[in-house]
Amino acid sequence: MTNNPFEALGAGGFDMNALLQQAQQMQEQLASAQEKLADATADGTVAGGAVTVTVNGVGEVVKVAIKAGQFDGSDPDDLSDLGDMVVAAYRDAKAQADAMASEALGPLAGGLGGGMGGGMGGLGGGAPDAPPSQLGFS
Repeated sequence: MTNNPFEALGAGGFDMNALLQQAQQMQEQLASAQEKLADATADGTVAGGAVTVTVNGVGEVVKVAIKAGQFDGSDPDDLSDLGDMVVAAYRDAKAQADAMASEALGPLAGGLGGGMGGGMGGLGGGAPDAPPSQLGFS
């Protein structure tokens, strides 16, 4: 018996070149999907369009729009409500962006667990049966 762990695979052995080529193709596909996500946007809107937050495909805020005449800046309650609406609109937009990413990266990140976290660094650690994170294309 030899110390070669791949001997049991038979005469063909283990094709490291094929494995490296497949990994390179996946890396190229992942980079392409990430570029598309950076250019994609999603809008989250609340209160009938009073507040709209736009995020890119990786969840970064790129724009906040507040409809004129909806809020009185001198009233503390209105300002508090406005803050809550911005947060809610962001969450809506982020959920859509996460769905875009899940769709775009899902096939590439299939075995990496659920959850994108705060960017690409959070790809691992999800439970195998957990729903995928959101950030895909619509």
